[in-house]
Amino acid sequence: MGMIRRTFLIGGAAVVGGGIFAIKYADSAARSTAATLTNGKDGHNFATWLRIGDDGKITLYSPHTDIGQGSNTGLAQMLAEELDADWAKVEVVSAPAESAFANVPLGRGFLAEMTGAPGIVGALPMSVASMITRSLDLQITGGSSALRFTGQHGMRVIGAATRLALIDTAAKRLGVPAAELTTANSKVTHAKSGRALGYGALAAEAATHSLSSAPVLKQAKDFRFIGKSVPRFDIPAKVNGTAQYGMDVIKPDMRVATVIAAPVRGGKLVSVDPAPAMAVAGVEQVIKLDGAVVVVAKGYWQALKGARALSPKFSDGGNGGISTASIFADQDKLRAANKPDATAGSGDVDAGFKASGAKLVEADYRLPFLHHAMMEPFALTAHHKDGTLEIWGGMQDPLASKMGAAKAAGLAPDKVTFHPMLIGGSFGRRLPMYMEIVDQVARVAMQVPHPVKLIWAREEEVSQGAYRPQSSAHIKGAVGGDGKITALQYDFAQPEDGLREVPFFYDLPAATRRHFKQVSNQTVGAWRSVNATQHGFFTESFIDELAHAAGVDPFEFRKRHLKPGSRHRAVLEEVAKRSGWGTPLPAGTGRGIAIVESFNTIAAHVTEATLNDDGSPKVIKVTAVVDCGTVVNPRNAEAQVMGGIVMGLSTAIGEAITLDKGAVQQSNFNDYPVLKLADAPIIDVHFINSGHEMGGLGEPGLPPAAPALANALFAATGKRVRQLPILAQAKA
Repeated sequence: MGMIRRTFLIGGAAVVGGGIFAIKYADSAARSTAATLTNGKDGHNFATWLRIGDDGKITLYSPHTDIGQGSNTGLAQMLAEELDADWAKVEVVSAPAESAFANVPLGRGFLAEMTGAPGIVGALPMSVASMITRSLDLQITGGSSALRFTGQHGMRVIGAATRLALIDTAAKRLGVPAAELTTANSKVTHAKSGRALGYGALAAEAATHSLSSAPVLKQAKDFRFIGKSVPRFDIPAKVNGTAQYGMDVIKPDMRVATVIAAPVRGGKLVSVDPAPAMAVAGVEQVIKLDGAVVVVAKGYWQALKGARALSPKFSDGGNGGISTASIFADQDKLRAANKPDATAGSGDVDAGFKASGAKLVEADYRLPFLHHAMMEPFALTAHHKDGTLEIWGGMQDPLASKMGAAKAAGLAPDKVTFHPMLIGGSFGRRLPMYMEIVDQVARVAMQVPHPVKLIWAREEEVSQGAYRPQSSAHIKGAVGGDGKITALQYDFAQPEDGLREVPFFYDLPAATRRHFKQVSNQTVGAWRSVNATQHGFFTESFIDELAHAAGVDPFEFRKRHLKPGSRHRAVLEEVAKRSGWGTPLPAGTGRGIAIVESFNTIAAHVTEATLNDDGSPKVIKVTAVVDCGTVVNPRNAEAQVMGGIVMGLSTAIGEAITLDKGAVQQSNFNDYPVLKLADAPIIDVHFINSGHEMGGLGEPGLPPAAPALANALFAATGKRVRQLPILAQAKA
């Protein structure tokens, strides 16, 4: 998210330089371009993302990529809700990767979140927000933003405004007051006369109306689609095998390529003899890039065999001395120097530590780099022909990918077309600012006289990741004789600060959090739940340690630091009740609790766990309670939380990327183990529809998983887990 924050600042400066005239012109031009790109002979465009056909078919052009999260169905529900659409006539397709389809509501949402000034950002004219967003080529799927930003402030608004335009058109055609008309199932009805007009019959004229920018939205009591578990649009094709992913692309006369990059990040290609690869049947080209070598062949296995026959020489970029241990040592030194790069907090922490009767507690925590471990490795197909470049594949920002490819290929953006496809897993890895394959495939395509699919082998994908950062924290706290925290100091080290994402929602008299910036040679990027996963483990593990020091039950300890009537307390109390907190468990089994807020959503877990005979953790059950404000599709929401829990447990138990001599030591799932189905626990998920401002759901289910498990293992064994993964500690 740090990259997005910096980009917004640059985009804002561009808007100021361009002037108001440029803003208004760009906004108008974008709407016109969007209509040209999507308006068929029998359809009529409303705003950018909605078209209604003469036959009444409603097409939503989604600016979000399908990663398996099901958000496109949720977006359709939100649009249909306000439009009063006939659900059977609604379809969702991918929006073109063009600037006209840049995601303005998402841009406004991110800008408000990152500046911490939602009121100011909300007051910006839509034309200004549109200009900033388009200047950034923003079409991101990430940050748990699809429903809470695009849906809430985009699809619902467009649906409601379009409904008003249809009503006005029907009122004129029927010669009756608009106030006498109602809508349902894609029809406008005049009850007094019994006449009705379908949306398809009204669309052509209604599409000429100016849409309201602030229509009145429905109240929750009137919802017909929001809150219902409607079947997802994407599932049938995934079940019957017709769904197409980037790996599935096949073009006539296509070639396949694979890549070997410098094993030490920052290294460059020094030399390579292409002869061994060219001797492999089917290999046609060996292409040298700045930090990698690419082998092009008639098929993947020939390309891979050719690549493995090579002995390229790479430099280490001066990073050959970096290791997992050296990174932790650097982080410790930074904290010892006591010169934080960023600080936030309130109250007199030192006074709190010295309060009469206060008991001091200190602990150190460590977390490794984590890989995204997506099931579908990278695969992008590109074809350069007649001065144009086409690219097919799944990316979390197709528009930015298009612009990146244009730059790499040396082409104007209007000469490049990016075709968005389904993604077989991502979790932040397929954001173009964190990956090299867009640049690579564009450069390779410019040198290959055929369509070419570039595939990263699994070994390349694991060892060349954009990892969750290796991070550590030293936390110091004190509890008074009344069993309440008197002060807390949270010092953590990693590349980006993430201060805003530290979950300091407890009611504390004095607390400070300090960031110490430490950077290695590794590429770090957005990983599912971003900084909330590190901070959640650090803080909720330490809260448990404070509870133990105070001699107070961990649930009761948290409760007494949360204000009565608050959302956090309601979630905590609900998860304790539903999990049977405090009821007896078999010997050797413990319960752990954790609560984390991320992406405006509060999630709490109670985990029951024990140890297997070999000392490895066995998770028996996880009870989760989540408050995301409003749940759009309960069944899909439950699936998202479950997925987050499983991923969080997997990383807590066994996943780690480690370094030696500057290079990643892991290469595949044999040495980067992910949780298997047989080891998955029973999961029980519940939601609180608080009516609060909508939060995200793709990520918030993950952060409480690791601390809840660690706290459960302490309850079961009396041993604290302060470093992950747990299996590595068991073997140590």
